[in-house]
Amino acid sequence: MEEQKENRPQAALNEDKQHCRISGQETNGKKSTANPNDFSDPVYKEIAMTNGYINRMTREELRSKLAEFKLETRGVKDVLKKRLKNYYKKQKLMQKEPINRDSCYDYICVVDFEATCEEGNPPEFVHEIIEFPIVLLNTHTLEIEDTFQQYVKPEINPKLSDFCISLTGITQDIVDKAETFTQVLQNVIEWMRQRELGTKYSYSMLTDGSWDMSKFLNTQCRISRIKYPSFAKRWINIRKSYGNFYKVPRSQTKLTMMLENLGMNYDGRPHSGLDDSKNIARIAVRMLQDGCELRVNERMHAGQLMTVSSLAPLEGAPAPQMPRYRN
Repeated sequence: MEEQKENRPQAALNEDKQHCRISGQETNGKKSTANPNDFSDPVYKEIAMTNGYINRMTREELRSKLAEFKLETRGVKDVLKKRLKNYYKKQKLMQKEPINRDSCYDYICVVDFEATCEEGNPPEFVHEIIEFPIVLLNTHTLEIEDTFQQYVKPEINPKLSDFCISLTGITQDIVDKAETFTQVLQNVIEWMRQRELGTKYSYSMLTDGSWDMSKFLNTQCRISRIKYPSFAKRWINIRKSYGNFYKVPRSQTKLTMMLENLGMNYDGRPHSGLDDSKNIARIAVRMLQDGCELRVNERMHAGQLMTVSSLAPLEGAPAPQMPRYRN
């Protein structure tokens, strides 16, 4: 729910020879038999030289070279440079030793909640989840394999504001007929179990920012008097991943701006949780295609939002289970 996410504090997101030839096979330099993971290997010098050449290319030159390799040519110049550099690096390292192209997880579950809101988001207002969507992204095929969507009946503020109805497109009649959050969460968990997430297949949750988990879900669990679900305690904040991968400031990591910089338009109705989730999944697909390793970078611990280091051991989310009720 981007309108609300933008009004919060968030931790800051946190080469050069002309004769170098860009191709999948060769650059100017000698072949080496050293370990490709050793950064003293001449292959890394060749990669650095090519990176310098890429940095001096115009946008049209970048697009032409990407087209030559049958890669995506849409996006702003910095995105195109990153895409070409990663392609060249992979090709060069594959000559030395085959690269494991498997992603960190078999599936990514993209979630973007919609919640009750009022114009201006007064600080005392309690946001309750009113739409629970999931987009199931297969990281091997890079296809959206399935979706889940259910609306939720709010308890504290059962009557939606006109602003909320206009923003989300969710009407009063829809939430009046919806189930409680506890029941919807049970439906979510059953849906995930049927797809063998956390048992047969590894997976991670992914959100557009920190607030979906640290604010909306955390608050909702307290309202519903249940403990925070273990499967949602760690997730990929795609804004952080995008900013770190493409080396852009936090101001350029809003959903619409990420799409625009990648050469894509928003598809669907903005602030529909399911449509937002589908568009976030499109960004994730493009990032994976560009060589980004999407992995968990945030977590909840003792009710607090914490950063997960990229050096932390890689682990997927656990098999989903319904959390216990609070005492």
